[in-house]
Amino acid sequence: MARRSKIVSGILMSSALVLTTLGLAGVAMSADPAPGAATSVAGSATVHTGHAMPVSTLASPEDPDGDGYIPANPPVTGVVPSKAEPTHRYFHEFQANCSVSHTRPDDPIVYPGQPGKSHDHTFMGNTTTNAASTTASLDSGGTTCKAPGDKSAYWMPTLLNGSTPVLPVGPQVIYYKAGVTDYTSVRPFPKGLRFVVGSPLQSAADFRNHRGFVEGWECGDSFFNVDFPAQCPNRADVQLNIRFQAPSCWDGKYLDTPNHQSHMAYPVVNPGTNNNICPDDHPVALPMIEFKMAFPVNGDMSKVKLASGAGYSFHYDFFNAWDAPTLKALVDHCVVGGLQCDARGYDQTHPEAGAALDANYRLP
Repeated sequence: MARRSKIVSGILMSSALVLTTLGLAGVAMSADPAPGAATSVAGSATVHTGHAMPVSTLASPEDPDGDGYIPANPPVTGVVPSKAEPTHRYFHEFQANCSVSHTRPDDPIVYPGQPGKSHDHTFMGNTTTNAASTTASLDSGGTTCKAPGDKSAYWMPTLLNGSTPVLPVGPQVIYYKAGVTDYTSVRPFPKGLRFVVGSPLQSAADFRNHRGFVEGWECGDSFFNVDFPAQCPNRADVQLNIRFQAPSCWDGKYLDTPNHQSHMAYPVVNPGTNNNICPDDHPVALPMIEFKMAFPVNGDMSKVKLASGAGYSFHYDFFNAWDAPTLKALVDHCVVGGLQCDARGYDQTHPEAGAALDANYRLP
């Protein structure tokens, strides 16, 4: 009975999320490519234009009963949302600078153990990410991030110009920020936490009204585009950009849930104030991830699309595999410390604070 109650509760919670936000995230698929087919960073990719919900969640090494719930071990209990107002600091962030490693039609969060099941994804960070990835396998992998301790997997639908992939060049900016007013309450991600931000099934209105929407698609002087602009300035210094923010409040119970979203929530406004706090049912303040991606494409944009569909189908996935002491050092020094840090945890405007990591981006 307890098991059934948990599943029914999860279904109700998932249904509420579908009705109030975007629907089930990260479930785009149509005719599948050859199982396990991978595309190198110089290869081509296939657009999957049809979308369907997965029939069920399959068992995987971290979810042996296949119900979609991965409990935190141990769970975080006894936390209440902080309503404190620390000394105002405009910045409380650091960067994870990670380059593209590969593309592949895999999604180890939505389709674990099912190679070739998803639309094509562009992967950054961990170099081994595939359909079979687990926390343990990511721990054993390499990384394209500047900090060797960041073995997390980051991915998004591959951008295409016609049938040619357009991949970000060089380290991309992935911010880790405070999403709540009390930046001193932010704690590191638990190892193995994973979630999907946005959905390939979302409408243009869903995308525009999403809590993570910052400036939409932009190029040159064109901002707040929900879909790709028809034309971008054809100049060497112009790229197609997007910024999109993730929820930063955790329920403290699950590393993943069936819809890959309901264990996470966006902050809410504390009534009677302008302060952001975590909601009561998601009381644990974690870093707020913000993707800031730049794609080297401009000029005629009429053939530009995502492997998941239109520009407003943009979404991304995060699977935490940071070395725990490294992540804690950066969160404590930069987020809790109210600094604007680079990937070393160094704030150029506050050199007296020093850096969290050494010149090789490792713990000193």
